[in-house]
Amino acid sequence: MKHVLESVESQFEMFQILNEEGKIVNEDDMPDLSDEELKELMRRMVYTRVLDQRSIALNRQGRLGFYAPTAGQEASQLGSQFALEKEDFLLPAYRDVPQLIWQGLPLYQAFLFSKGHFHGNQFPEGMDALSPQIIIGAQYVQTAGVALGIKKRGKKAVAVTYTGDGGTSQGDFYEGINFAGAYNAPAIFFVQNNYFAISVPVEKQSAAKTLAQKSVAAGIEGIQVDGMDVLAVYAVTKNARERAINGDGPMLIETLTYRYGPHTMSGDDPTRYRTDDLNDEWEKKDPLVRFRTFLESKDLWSEEEENKVIEEAKEDIKKAIKEADKYPKQTVTDLINNMYDELPPNLQEQLEQFKEKESK
Repeated sequence: MKHVLESVESQFEMFQILNEEGKIVNEDDMPDLSDEELKELMRRMVYTRVLDQRSIALNRQGRLGFYAPTAGQEASQLGSQFALEKEDFLLPAYRDVPQLIWQGLPLYQAFLFSKGHFHGNQFPEGMDALSPQIIIGAQYVQTAGVALGIKKRGKKAVAVTYTGDGGTSQGDFYEGINFAGAYNAPAIFFVQNNYFAISVPVEKQSAAKTLAQKSVAAGIEGIQVDGMDVLAVYAVTKNARERAINGDGPMLIETLTYRYGPHTMSGDDPTRYRTDDLNDEWEKKDPLVRFRTFLESKDLWSEEEENKVIEEAKEDIKKAIKEADKYPKQTVTDLINNMYDELPPNLQEQLEQFKEKESK
């Protein structure tokens, strides 16, 4: 019986294209990306790293509310999003705001989402996405439903969702992948395994050697990929998308990654559960350093170009936070009107009372 388990687990060896030294390990796996597309990927990762740094500072200043740091996970988040098309439907978790931004969400609205303002969830026309899910794993069930809707309408698109390693311990995770598998729905399920569900190590969550192997029970394809390698994540996502729209079913993708900051800015202290040695080990795998080294070896990137992106990001962030700050404040009447189509009598009475207070 042990041999059977080992034979299953052996199927899920980590897929990698770019190693820690920024060198291609297998030219045959290299995705078909132009030089300009490669540079655009780097630009997005640098921009997002600056956005993370500034968002943390804005949170500490009290100008943002809830915020989940993203540094370290750029390759996993942006490599996957770069492989999507505009018609694809995105169902993110709360750390996955960068994917929404690059899918079309204006930056000031991302800041309003952090502030808890309803306009942060009013996505532009033509942008197919749900708001970042706070309930762990719930987006997996929603993704199965959205993917089935896409299939029933005959659209050439996919539903894409993300959770962390901790999300795989939720019942919603299994229900979502099982339903999608049973109905052969065009869905891509990401597990961004950063090894700690807040403070709980992944080995204390599951006895499975990989999280990708959880796909076996649902009868869907699964793969484990180096989540610090943007090229590998892009290639795997591109393949998963092509399979899904061709009717070959959903895929579960485990990206091995790491968040350099706390779980969120709401009081988490990662020094209580992560060692300096572990942090140092993952710093050497930084997705920006790795990809930068690769591009520089091809004369596609320079310090001057990177500094230009950094300044561009800082300027965009400055304008966006000003716009978010001056946006009309959310009121209690906004909350009530947005929650109900038809108000029960008791809330109708309260609504009138709040309208009177707000008009003074």
